Amino acid sequence: MNANVNVRSGLADKCSPAVAALVIVDMVNDFVHPQGLTVAGNGRAVDAARSTIGPIGSLATAARTAGVPVVYVQHSTMPDGASHSGPWVDARGRATYSSLDICLDGSWGQQVVDELVPREGDLVVKKHRYSGFARTELDTVLQERGRETIVVCGVSTNVCVEATARQGFDLDYYVVIPDDACASWHSGLHEAALATARHRYAVVCSTSEVISVWQDSAP
Repeated sequence: MNANVNVRSGLADKCSPAVAALVIVDMVNDFVHPQGLTVAGNGRAVDAARSTIGPIGSLATAARTAGVPVVYVQHSTMPDGASHSGPWVDARGRATYSSLDICLDGSWGQQVVDELVPREGDLVVKKHRYSGFARTELDTVLQERGRETIVVCGVSTNVCVEATARQGFDLDYYVVIPDDACASWHSGLHEAALATARHRYAVVCSTSEVISVWQDSAP
């Protein structure tokens, strides 16, 4: 092994406020609110998604207190299909509970749910694909703040959370996923995504474990 490689081991080391960032994925009305487009319009169950609001809110509060950056990754569809591509339209046309005009830029559906509205000092990154890193400024935002670890939560575990976490790992971030702060419309897909993450690229733990690290390190 290269003697110059510094490896962070253990949750406390990875989640140290000096190097961690909280990345909240797609906690927006169209995915989480009972009147959101995927729910009211396409019949997706919302209970699992809404169960994450409390844990994510607790994570965000602990992060702010400890000086950990809070980054909201917000799915966005540009008006008139400006963000579409052939592969994207094809995939979305076959996706479960999907719609091509979901999270339309500037709409109520694109907004973060009221319970988790960003606070002053939080960062918001708009994305047009599943991963929060895909052609966005997320990597730049994290690098500028000296972040080495992303604590990823939100919806859906097996789609945008997983895509963001995997690409973050490929960009050499440590990845931590609090399992009670993410959800999917399908419990089997949720568990499968977490199992893969646990075996291959992430630390999967509980919200309380991450909060404990931040509380112990808070100024």
